[in-house]
Amino acid sequence: MGIMWVGDNNHRSKLIFNNLLSIKVLWGFEIVISCSQREENSTLKQNMPIEIENIIFSRFVKQTIPFEFISIKELYARCEKSAYDLSNPHRIKFHALIIITKGKGKHTVDFQEQKLFPGVILPLTKEQVHSFEKPLTVSGFVISFEERFLTQNISEQNLFHFLQLFHNSNVLLGKENMGELTPFINLLQKVHSETNVNLKSELINSIFMGLLFQIKRLSIYQHEVFGSQRFKDFIAFKQLLTEKHQESHNAKDYANHLSVSYKYLNDICREISKDTAKSFIDKWLLLEIKRNLSEKKYSSQEIAFKMGFKEPSNFIRFFKRFTGITPNQFQKENGFLPTVRD
Repeated sequence: MGIMWVGDNNHRSKLIFNNLLSIKVLWGFEIVISCSQREENSTLKQNMPIEIENIIFSRFVKQTIPFEFISIKELYARCEKSAYDLSNPHRIKFHALIIITKGKGKHTVDFQEQKLFPGVILPLTKEQVHSFEKPLTVSGFVISFEERFLTQNISEQNLFHFLQLFHNSNVLLGKENMGELTPFINLLQKVHSETNVNLKSELINSIFMGLLFQIKRLSIYQHEVFGSQRFKDFIAFKQLLTEKHQESHNAKDYANHLSVSYKYLNDICREISKDTAKSFIDKWLLLEIKRNLSEKKYSSQEIAFKMGFKEPSNFIRFFKRFTGITPNQFQKENGFLPTVRD
């Protein structure tokens, strides 16, 4: 297959973007379920096991562009008005950024707890399962956007900076540095609320990229900066894994597809993810299996084939090797209503 750096810039950007944005961990807002369905779900959910919902970018927000800027307080109020419980785990279908300015709390992302306090920034990508804490104990802002908002006309250099920032599950700026973000946040909030749509998308895009640059600039001492080509090759590997995992779980096969040596693939995985290529594949498969189990859409057998296991017994052994429990036990222990027994 070769590394994906051919074709026009916009097409290439979409390929890279599509990939990373399942590389890490977190959440979203703007719930899209019909009001009647919300009311029905509110009644049915009482005293019942958790069922993961897929959440897409809100159709209720009256915006002409696929971008939303809102305070965390406003988000809670909006969801409460719509009878939606943000503390229930849900899988998002868009990307987001949470900026914490006051208070302390926690946020669960892909079954891992993230601590919230002033100076914490959480980059979020689509397909992650996450949930909020109740009651509300923090202040700050949430920014959500659809993929096409950034992939349209983005330069490869800007995309590279974006991918590196969103590769982190969290970014620590420190409370003392939060004031450096204020001019960008205020301008973003102002332009976002304007009714004049002339060049609004372009202006918001530029301000948002400026905000991301400032975040990266202030946090750069805390995070490794990877070589451009090596990071691109890692992203290409991740993209290939999302496309080919049904065919192979063998790291050497992915090295061959990418036209790189197995040693090189191992080296860049160790550098960027701290895991070997094989370990990275296993961890990615395990996380995606947990996400699928939490959604209650498929039986264990269906998930097994979906994830590239030819025999359900091999799938169960794989899951138990890393977790110590079966997929069915995982669903029960986490309150996810199981469809069938293993």
